[in-house]
Amino acid sequence: MSAADDLIERIRSRLLPSPQAAEVTATLTPDWIPDGGFSGPPRDAAVLVAIVRRGEALSVLYTERSAKLRSHSGQIAFPGGKIDPGDSGPGDAALREAGEEVGLVRADARMLGYLPAYFTGSNYLITPVVAEVVPSRPFVANPDEVESIFEVPLALISSEAGFSTLHFRRRDEDHSTWQVAHEGLVIWGITGNLTRRFYEQVLKDEVPV
Repeated sequence: MSAADDLIERIRSRLLPSPQAAEVTATLTPDWIPDGGFSGPPRDAAVLVAIVRRGEALSVLYTERSAKLRSHSGQIAFPGGKIDPGDSGPGDAALREAGEEVGLVRADARMLGYLPAYFTGSNYLITPVVAEVVPSRPFVANPDEVESIFEVPLALISSEAGFSTLHFRRRDEDHSTWQVAHEGLVIWGITGNLTRRFYEQVLKDEVPV
């Protein structure tokens, strides 16, 4: 077994084997609370944390969202979106969305597990789905949803030095998120916090290949 194989298996062993149950996610608090609170229950969503493997090289896939989108336009994100009624669960939704956004071939992905759910101030309950992806063809951005596609070496987000804190103000209140800078792009907000969670729960103390 190669070093990359060993690392992938260690990652898999640290993930949840199934999405968190509703009684667990019901106890979560959002990363911020809008004025007036929420008008309804959170909407279920899923994102794909794709560990892209090319030989022994490992990276994580991100997208730059299109400026045409109504929400979070221009921000960095994992492929993903709302879980539709026809989806069999978060894993199915994440792979479907990745196929729509970046042309990921479902057969190229091997599901590894799940990270704990993340409750956002925009009232989404996000389940991060982690998969190993061995691409059989190049990723292609859907211009209606994605401005660009890029990959971050797994080594960068496997080190404390890869992270810093972004401070900002929202509605006259101070807030902060984790951020990762890579080749002129900044991963921050929800995606920065999810990346940090991936580091803390799965990648910390690893020496990536």
